[in-house]
Amino acid sequence: MLRARDVMDRDYAQPLDVPALARVAHMSQAHFTRTFRATFGETPHRYLQRRRVERAMFLLRETDRSVTDISFEVGFTSPGTFSRTFRDIVGRSPRTYRKEAVAVGVPTCFTMAWTRPHA
Repeated sequence: MLRARDVMDRDYAQPLDVPALARVAHMSQAHFTRTFRATFGETPHRYLQRRRVERAMFLLRETDRSVTDISFEVGFTSPGTFSRTFRDIVGRSPRTYRKEAVAVGVPTCFTMAWTRPHA
């Protein structure tokens, strides 16, 4: 399970699917999905989406790149899917998040804990 999660953490922007992740964990797809959810509290797909959104949140705060560019960089294939997923996890649109987010001079560990999505 940890190997598969590490792959998602490292290669979040790559096209990853359950069959590939199950092979990394040396399990069948169904068993991998059940075990991942039991272990980490969410499905592999949702975990990957959340990791991508976390990275997008950083890029929205720290860069002036367009939302579309950021959506493709973090691994989404459609800006619409990115915006919908972002809103589901964060509670507001990427553009609204960017307007409201203010980079402050605090340690990264505090920023990550405070801004981590909880959906």
